[in-house]
Amino acid sequence: MTLKTSSAISKPYSGPAGGWGSAKSVAAIILRERVPLKGPRLLSTQNRPEGYMCVSCAWAKPSQPHPLEFCENGAKATAWEITSRRADPEFFAGKPLSELELWPDHDLEEQGRLTQPLRWDAASDKYVPVAWSEAFEEIGRELRALDPHQVDLYTSGRASLEASYMYQLFARMYGSNNLPDSSNMCHESSSVALPESIGASVGTAILSDFENTDCIFYIAQNVGTSSPRLLHDLQDAVNRGVKIITFNLLRERGLERFVNPQSPVQMLTGKETQISSEYYQVNNGGDIAALFGVCKALIEADDALKASGNGRVAGEDGKPKDPNNAAMVAFAASMASADKKHVLDHDFIKQHTAGFEEFAQAARDHKWSELERVSGLSRDQMMQAAATYAKSDAVMMVYGMGLTQHLMGVQNVHMVCNLALLRGNIGKPGANICAVRGHSNVQGQRTVGITEKPGLAPLDKLSELHGFEPPRWTGRTTVETCEAIMNGQSRAFIGLGGNFLKAVPDTAAMEEGWRELRLSVQIATKLNRSHVLHGEIAYLLPCLGRIELDQQATGPQAVSIESSIAHFHGSRGKARPASTALLSEPAIIAGIAKATLGETKVPWDAWVGNYAEIRNAIERTYPETFKDFNERMFKPGGFARPLPARERKWVTKSGKANFITPAKLFPEFSTSGRADVLHLATLRSNDQFNTTIYGYSDRFRGVEGTRRIIFMNGEDILRLGFADGEIVDVTTAIDDNVARTVTGLKIVPYNIPKGCCGAYYPETNPLFPLAHHDPKSKTPSYKLLPVRLSRSHLTPVG
Repeated sequence: MTLKTSSAISKPYSGPAGGWGSAKSVAAIILRERVPLKGPRLLSTQNRPEGYMCVSCAWAKPSQPHPLEFCENGAKATAWEITSRRADPEFFAGKPLSELELWPDHDLEEQGRLTQPLRWDAASDKYVPVAWSEAFEEIGRELRALDPHQVDLYTSGRASLEASYMYQLFARMYGSNNLPDSSNMCHESSSVALPESIGASVGTAILSDFENTDCIFYIAQNVGTSSPRLLHDLQDAVNRGVKIITFNLLRERGLERFVNPQSPVQMLTGKETQISSEYYQVNNGGDIAALFGVCKALIEADDALKASGNGRVAGEDGKPKDPNNAAMVAFAASMASADKKHVLDHDFIKQHTAGFEEFAQAARDHKWSELERVSGLSRDQMMQAAATYAKSDAVMMVYGMGLTQHLMGVQNVHMVCNLALLRGNIGKPGANICAVRGHSNVQGQRTVGITEKPGLAPLDKLSELHGFEPPRWTGRTTVETCEAIMNGQSRAFIGLGGNFLKAVPDTAAMEEGWRELRLSVQIATKLNRSHVLHGEIAYLLPCLGRIELDQQATGPQAVSIESSIAHFHGSRGKARPASTALLSEPAIIAGIAKATLGETKVPWDAWVGNYAEIRNAIERTYPETFKDFNERMFKPGGFARPLPARERKWVTKSGKANFITPAKLFPEFSTSGRADVLHLATLRSNDQFNTTIYGYSDRFRGVEGTRRIIFMNGEDILRLGFADGEIVDVTTAIDDNVARTVTGLKIVPYNIPKGCCGAYYPETNPLFPLAHHDPKSKTPSYKLLPVRLSRSHLTPVG
């Protein structure tokens, strides 16, 4: 079943993002998944007003959709879910789990949709069919026998608002706040930093901001792979003359050039749109230094302009503040406001912010030489970015997990906010912060109560509405759940979607602890590694996918989703279910809840029969956020979640937006400065979404047939004594008395800064220590890890 890949590398790809490469890739997966008629028919309804929301990324559904409102990766996600392949009882009858443990993740999922509820049989080491009623009864019995502190209830990013609300309610009625979720692993740094800076837990941007902006700072997010539909908004902005200033580790094709596959003219002529007007390749972990450099240029230019306006080009002591002060005055004048008196928005800063002076002094104090060394950018580059920023009236800040999955992820996000606040670029048309989320509805599940933090859930309201006393103790994050599994404190794990074992750090230790669980329950559509490794008692419960028709007692049901821009959208499944034995996620949650809790005030059966009743409960729990929920859920373009920061109302302790000064520019490693240490960032290919691997192609980076790759700067390859195409082992360069190595990666020379390297997620997750995370958000630092390379004697496989 594995793919030998020792020589499976192609030439670099010269084409743009989108274009014929995208069209061919979509056609290929539709044929491979054997849905040549059903696939195109369903895709024509994807992200449309009465259609289904994409199960891939969380980008918004516009009020006026394009003729085809899907991208390459969205089409792959749809084909992957509606595949004609089936992982049915006949398949499992011939496959002990000890054999399936050896299969690559791609091959496990490629078996197709699960069709029957399954229970692990210890005697045969196989999954065998079980009745739904029997499954619920035993799961309930096992949960009742455990202390709720010992049970973790995980949520992946694609569960609907309805299912998520039911899941958190069940968890709390059971007595647990252990509600780790995929947000903990991706944008938790945003969820911690944004409230501190601007009093909002999510980004403030909306789609119309892309129509009103005149400059976009695009930071650490690969649009061509992670959210290609956003390219339409970027292309439209560029065509209006908007400048896009990109800061990214790699030169990603989607941030360079784009051909819209929906434009006959562009497809026939090959006419490309240049996306980034300025592209700055930042060292891995150098984002704070780069943004500090831009801020320093703005602040010192403002200082110089104020001094010159007072007839001075020097400091209070009469000495030049900068040997190039006259040049700085000229630079400042070139980008100052019409009155030529300021570069910063002092009225906004005075009225709306706190902490400016401390931050401004820190920016002044940082030496350019240090900012250049850490960021990898020159002073001229940072000043050029500052000049473009200052000449723009409305600037958007768009960023992704390249900032949040860091040891200093929270401080990275603080710096994005600091840059925006300097010129009042929050809370006005065309000027806001856009935190591009990953999985569809990963943001929404937190909105309806999936959180380990009791202070973020309306516990009193839940108690009043549903007649129980919720637990008030702080639950476990994803990292803390991993710790509890490793040390035996967690005895049961229920997964509402996802591939938890593959997504988390410290893979080897996690898999060892996972096998010691008393109970593992997985609600899923397809087989993955988190299912073939299991606890003492293990259930695999297949659910309907979002694309499928969900027929319940009162008729076909719709669900709701929150997008990256904090708008709620309705979604109607259209496809025939993969099996008549499938239950919906709400039905499965209700079945477990009833078997575990017995009689309660919650009308679980009525909710399953009519999802509108769940939405009524959500509205009663969150009346301001979900006012008239059922009436508005299919409003074209969705309806907005209230965010006071959009109106320049700051729900912070200071009552203002806060400049928050990072304590340092770069994290400290014991191996810092070692010539043989490189800083690794994990990457995704255009043939995957999160842990789901659609195939072994990374078209944009010129890699075919393998994912066992390490991308390196050519000078580093020579300096370290390696060669193009050589097979190496990669070892974690953190001394915590645990050896972590990923073997058999092929070196590929690539345009990446010296001292940095890149390799694929999740294949290199075993290198990341669980303790290697942001201390406040506990988000794993998948984008920054010191590693060493050594020669390997292995041949890589896919």
